[in-house]
Amino acid sequence: MRCIQKHFLTQKKISGKIFSSRKLKAASFFQVKRYAHQLPERLKDMDKNPNPKFFDMVEYFFHKAAMIVEDKLVEDLLKKKGNKMTEEQGQNRVTGILQYMQNCDGVLELALPIKRDNGKYEIIEAYRAHHSAHRTPCKGGIRFSTDVCRDEVKALAALMTFKCACVDVPFGGSKGGVKIDPKQYSPNELEKVMRKFTLECTKKGFIGPCTDVPAPDMGTGEREMSWLADTYAKTIGYMDINHHAITTGKPINQGGIHGRISATGRGIYHGIHEFINDESLMKTIGLEPGIKDKRIIIQGLGNVGLHSMRYVVRAGGKVIGIQEIDGSIYNEQGIDPKQLEDHKIANGTINGFPGAEKFDGDLLSHECDILIPAAMEKVITAENAGNIKAKLIAEGANGPITPAADEILLKNNILVIPDLYCNAGGVTVSYFEWLKNINHVSYGRLTFKYERDSNYHLLQSVQESLQRKFCDAGDIPIVPSKAFQERIAGASEKDIVHSGLSFTMERSAKAIKESAQKHNLGINIRAAAYVSSVEKIFLSINDAGFV
Repeated sequence: MRCIQKHFLTQKKISGKIFSSRKLKAASFFQVKRYAHQLPERLKDMDKNPNPKFFDMVEYFFHKAAMIVEDKLVEDLLKKKGNKMTEEQGQNRVTGILQYMQNCDGVLELALPIKRDNGKYEIIEAYRAHHSAHRTPCKGGIRFSTDVCRDEVKALAALMTFKCACVDVPFGGSKGGVKIDPKQYSPNELEKVMRKFTLECTKKGFIGPCTDVPAPDMGTGEREMSWLADTYAKTIGYMDINHHAITTGKPINQGGIHGRISATGRGIYHGIHEFINDESLMKTIGLEPGIKDKRIIIQGLGNVGLHSMRYVVRAGGKVIGIQEIDGSIYNEQGIDPKQLEDHKIANGTINGFPGAEKFDGDLLSHECDILIPAAMEKVITAENAGNIKAKLIAEGANGPITPAADEILLKNNILVIPDLYCNAGGVTVSYFEWLKNINHVSYGRLTFKYERDSNYHLLQSVQESLQRKFCDAGDIPIVPSKAFQERIAGASEKDIVHSGLSFTMERSAKAIKESAQKHNLGINIRAAAYVSSVEKIFLSINDAGFV
């Protein structure tokens, strides 16, 4: 191993590599045992599979990361102070934890009887999966979609585990889904579905403020989360002082937090910012650092796509194309986010937007600098990956790139900022909301007046000091700038949320880059992000006493 090759004393050669005699024993073990963790047989052709299952995709990326990091985990375990394990015991422990890490802790499968508005009854499939409870509570959204199935929910729960670890949010991973098309149901029917789902999951211990905290996902939003919270508060959680913490993504007046709606889109912007300003990485892929004047194409103008568009445009980027399920629009000079949002609200579609032209081709493969797939999974496959002309792809959706496509993009020197980091803004701000609910106080409420008074005293002190120094000058008024005046009362809840999200994305990007350097992964940022997550989860499980 590379880390063993450095600072050797007496040199000996093993399998073509030079090691010190001091470390020969450990080195020979690692050489024999290298990559004991292998891809399962069913995943060995994933890099060629044109249409893999989403669950298999997540498992594949996990196993690839485990193969990269396994030897280092064993080495660190054996070097740990006070270690009494033999080399074989260390390898067995690491292998056992990695095997445990790949499995779902449990899946709840439900059949929900719902009476429709026309008087007929319908039995609806629903699921809730817990992937890992190495940290509690678990965290994951609830989606309403006809594509919901057991495997998809398990895959999304696993992705949530790695996503939370990647951005250092202390949650395990979970996910829920109800197999319906929400557009085909009235608000009354959707409320029945959500309340029934909540009650069944709660009765069976699958959701709760300290066990598993849901959030909005595809097809759900603040309204559905308010129904969930109300159902819990009026039934099983009626004596639970923390009942508001049953879910995140709630309306502000029901314990929600400012900045949650835009969090995922804002997180995507921060993710792009952290990597596009890295001169070394940009030199590697042939792109000038900085987001200013970069041509950007976005697939999907839902909540995630719209807010990511807003933030990249504010930073100086130029969104030249938007692709939706019912059509695409294009304007080489850039599209205005506010005008487009107003048009979509008024017309229910981006088609006919006067600020751009209709585009009949495939925008995913159109010439641009940055591509943001923010719609659905598996939109970039082996079939179209070779046509991608973007230099940088920021995954706004979960799993938009298949493993086969990922290989092609890497060969074509395209940097992919992976979903488990790039769209983690939502779960990060959900964590802030959960903390707010557990603490039973709004951010800043206890300090607003103190900070405002402190700032006024500071200004007064500066004024008095200047007047003493320049006693002949008379009064020297100190007038706060407009920017300072806006912040004179201290940080608002929104300021704190935005600051916390920015710091989280910055720190996580640094950890991912360090993993890429440590394991010589180049621009394979997905592998680096998974490796970073696996290392953190391993430490959490191991230090808790894995038996």
